[in-house]
Amino acid sequence: MALLSETTDRLTSVLGELEGEPAPLEGGITNRNFRARFGGEDVVVRMPGKDTALLGIDRHAEAAANRCAAAAGVAPEVLALLDDPPCLVTRFIVGEPMESAALREPEALGVVAAALRAVHACPTIAATFSPFRVVEDYAAKAAARGGEVPAAYERSHQAAARIETALRHRPHEPVLCHNDLLAANFLRSAEGLRVVDWEYAGAGDRYFDLGNFAVNNELGDAEEEAFLNAYLGEEPTAGRLAKLRLMRFMSDFREAMWAVLQGTLSDLEFDFGEYAAKHFERLHEAESHPRFKVLLEEAGGATS
Repeated sequence: MALLSETTDRLTSVLGELEGEPAPLEGGITNRNFRARFGGEDVVVRMPGKDTALLGIDRHAEAAANRCAAAAGVAPEVLALLDDPPCLVTRFIVGEPMESAALREPEALGVVAAALRAVHACPTIAATFSPFRVVEDYAAKAAARGGEVPAAYERSHQAAARIETALRHRPHEPVLCHNDLLAANFLRSAEGLRVVDWEYAGAGDRYFDLGNFAVNNELGDAEEEAFLNAYLGEEPTAGRLAKLRLMRFMSDFREAMWAVLQGTLSDLEFDFGEYAAKHFERLHEAESHPRFKVLLEEAGGATS
């Protein structure tokens, strides 16, 4: 690939001579990632997918968040950032990718909670993240590009407005958040748990990270309570649990609209329509459940 060759040529002046050929890393549905060896050290070269800036991704913000998390002992070190051709290079972590089932184990929940506390204690970066604005932005951009915004969007948007109103009563100071806590973004290494893929990071509500982790890794009610207990260091109130559970909804909504917009952008072989439909179905189930109204009431009266 000509662009990869150009990228590695540029990186030699920063990292040393390229040894061997870069090898593709599987698993991403936004970018192209490669393992390469420069100057005797293994690294990950991350090359942005097509038009990823339209997804709200700022590569300089990604690098800034990654550096902060690395300093906190949670992420791999950033070694280089190029604007032309664009790429981010991080130190390769020898580790085992984690599965959701492993992340739901009691010990793992405590480790993840500690990692997120460390991230949320980092200095904030210039980039901000609000799931309420992101879904609106994605809908507008998809429509502008000729894409079809599903009819289910309006119902979910109305539910999101109710969540935003409930949470506004007990706002939090923005903290550095990862915002994409899929199991694939966790590595178990000899040095401990590491979190990768910081492209959606920004200053936002910590409860989005907590709900995002919970829904992406299919935590049950008891696991959510244990996870939030580990994060807070005390028994969570009903209001705090409600915030986490409402942010599960917002995480699914963001994911659904991400897929809708990606369907108009990406040239990767992936069924974004099916992905969006799966998340809209979960949104409908959540919003129509009697517990949704209870969660709104509990979150609105929650202590911080």
